[in-house]
Formats: sequence, C-alpha cells, structure tokens
Amino acid sequence: MSKLNLSLYDSRQHKVIPFVALDPLHVRLYFCGPTVYDFLHIGNLRAMLTADILVRLLRTLYPKVTYVRNITDVDDKINARAKLNNESIQSLTERTTQDFHQDMQSMYILPPDVEPRATEHIAEIISMIAQLIENGHAYAAEGHVLFSVPSYKNYGELSGRNPEELIAGARVEVATYKKNPGDFVLWKPSNEDEPGWDSPWGKGRPGWHIECSAMSYRYLGENFDIHGGGHDLLFPHHENECAQSLCCFPGSHFANVWVHNAMLLVDGEKMSKSLGNFFTIREILEQHNPEAIRFALLQAHYRSVLNFSQSGLKEAKQIMDRFYRALSAFENELDQSVELPEAFIEAMLEDLNTPKALMVMHQLADQALKGDKKAALQLKKAGEQLGLFNTLPTQWFQNTDKAQEIEALIEQRNAAKKARDFATADRIRDELKDQGIILEDSPQGTIWRQI
Repeated sequence: MSKLNLSLYDSRQHKVIPFVALDPLHVRLYFCGPTVYDFLHIGNLRAMLTADILVRLLRTLYPKVTYVRNITDVDDKINARAKLNNESIQSLTERTTQDFHQDMQSMYILPPDVEPRATEHIAEIISMIAQLIENGHAYAAEGHVLFSVPSYKNYGELSGRNPEELIAGARVEVATYKKNPGDFVLWKPSNEDEPGWDSPWGKGRPGWHIECSAMSYRYLGENFDIHGGGHDLLFPHHENECAQSLCCFPGSHFANVWVHNAMLLVDGEKMSKSLGNFFTIREILEQHNPEAIRFALLQAHYRSVLNFSQSGLKEAKQIMDRFYRALSAFENELDQSVELPEAFIEAMLEDLNTPKALMVMHQLADQALKGDKKAALQLKKAGEQLGLFNTLPTQWFQNTDKAQEIEALIEQRNAAKKARDFATADRIRDELKDQGIILEDSPQGTIWRQI
C-alpha cells in the first residue's frame, strides 16, 4: 500500500488533497470527544465512527499512529445537568464517561491512544491563556479572559466566512466586558457551587475551545497531521481552536488537515426530541446488532448527509447476514492470512470511500457463496478493516435466531392486545421478562431490550 496514494478532503482548502504525513514514521491526529453529561446520540456516533475508520486505515499505512480523543468534563451543560439531577458533578461525569466507553466498546470503536480530560490539564490551559495575553491576542476583564478576534487577521479562514458573518451566525453573547462582540471566552469566573481553579485572573474555569487547544498541544505538539470532528464543530469550536493555537505559537500551523463528517438525519429529518426521532446510541443498541448499525452508517460517504432509518437498519442486518453466510462454509479456516483486496484498498484511500469499499465486499461475497475460499478470506479481511466480523458465523446466526424469536412473540402480543386478549398479552410479556427481555410500549411501537 502506497502511503502517497491516501487522499483526504481538507475542510480548510475545501478540496480533496494528497495526504502527506509531517513525519512518515509517525502520524498524529486529534478528534474532539464527548462532553460527558448524558448518553451520546447517534449523530455523535457518526463522528466517532469516522475517526475510527480513519485511524484503522492509518494504522495499516504507517509504522506509528498517535490518536488523541479528549473528554470534556468541565462545561456549563455539565453543571446544569448535575444540578437538575441533584448529584455531584464528579458523580455525573464519571458515570457518563463510563457509559460512553461502554457504548464505544459495544460499537467496536477502538479506544484512542490518549484520552485526556480537561480537568486534568488546567495548568496547561492557564499557561496557554497567559501566553495569548502576552502575545497581545487576549485580555482580562471582570474576572474573564477573552480572545481578541480582531487581533487575528485570518479569523474565519477555516470555516470560510468573514468575522461579521460568523458573529451574526453564532448569536454570540454581547457582554459589557467584551471589547468586540465576537471575542470569545478563554476563562470565566466560578461561583461557589461551580467547579473552579485558582488562576492569575481569580478562581474560575476554562472555556470550551481552549481546552482542546491545550490538550492537543500537550500530546501532539504545536503542529500535527489531522484534526477532526463533526461538521457542526467547524464553527465556532474548530475556528476558535485554530485561531488561539496559531496565535499562541506564532509560525506554527496547528493541524495540517481538517476532517469533518456531515450531519445525520433520522427518517429524513434533523434529529429533535420534539419530533420523537432523537435516539441515543444506547437506545439503538438495545434494538439492533452493533455490526448492522456500523454497516448502515458506512453505506454513506462520511461527507454525505446520511439518512438513518429503521428500514435501513433492517436492510443492513440482512446484508450482514448474507456476508456471514458467505463466510460460514469456511468458518474453520478464516484465521488464515491473506492480503486486503486491491480494489478495497483503493476505495479506502480515496478519502475513505466506504460505499465503494462495500461494493467490493459485495462482489467478494458473491464469489465466496460460489465456493471461492480466497474471496471469503478477503471478505473477512476487508470487513475487519471496517470493524466488522467480530464474531464467528455460527454465533452470529444463533443471535439472529434469538432476535427473530423475540420479534415473533412481540407480534403475537400485539395481535392479542388488538383482540383485547390481555391475559395472553400479559403472559407473553412475563415469559420474555423471565428470559431477561423487557418490553417498552410507545406510540412508535414496541421495543425490547435485555436486562
């Protein structure tokens, strides 16, 4: 595999470019992780999966890859949720971080090499803010420290908009202590009931943007290869990160390439709790196989808007069934070594073209179903590159049969309820409960989950 053939879409340049590592022996990248106050939703999952696919590919191309994904554990959303839950901030962040890790493991998303937490890097954050003040790009006012947007002439370059447009689009808070409406907070004062640390500007806590700049610098240096996240982070988060990092370290370039995945729709509409189409990763995992979920997400290119639907998930499961059937005849030989198919490699090198890579897998499945052992081995190898085929075909179909049995019982229960045979409906519910299956009725239908 030629490293020179990898191409990625760079959000800053608005085009696909050849990827050239700063150090051909060591690629370094940073992706924004979660703010830990609740379960992550499936839109977050797409961003995590994009990073996972990219890192898996880079590991096949380069001798060493350092992947950093942060945890934001100090944020106003966290403070508000802890107060609402009547629990401590530490309890909330620890619990939701564990939930996040569990969801990522369930989805076969590999852990990062480094997972820094904002609260463990306050010293680095304070040091960076002090340097920005010294460099003339930040100022202290009424216990706050703010980045001076007019001091950086290239502000807006990453997102491709001028500062006036950015300010209007962001609906920024116009506070009396700001010299310019677009100036953003690096440090803010804390009340007694809020997390706070001593600093040259009084007891307070960091703003969101400076946390990522400080943590990426701590583990990857002034310059590194790739920064990524969801397209919703392009402005203001990544724009502000870029500005403050470049101003803190004059002459640096921060991230060499910016990778952003497009948004996710549910049944053709933007996710919204009011529309009833807002789903957490945990909720989707309770109803669907994680490999089918991965496959459904990979069917669209990461830069294309993806429509996520129940019908799409069922179709993805059927395709995975077919792939596993293609492997089943060779189950005892699947550990044999084989090279990745050239066409699959070429697709992945084309800016992570997963739809094209999946087409190659379909062709391999066709050949494997006709008895081609090499095609079966290559199918498994390609699938593993995408985080698929984490179980043996025998186990896969055992789990599928169980799920189909549960779905059949739910249909029987629904029919009994419609016929007002509540005794039968209750009996089926109780039988499933004895098997560790809980049913939850909603206007959208009945879902089940294991306990």
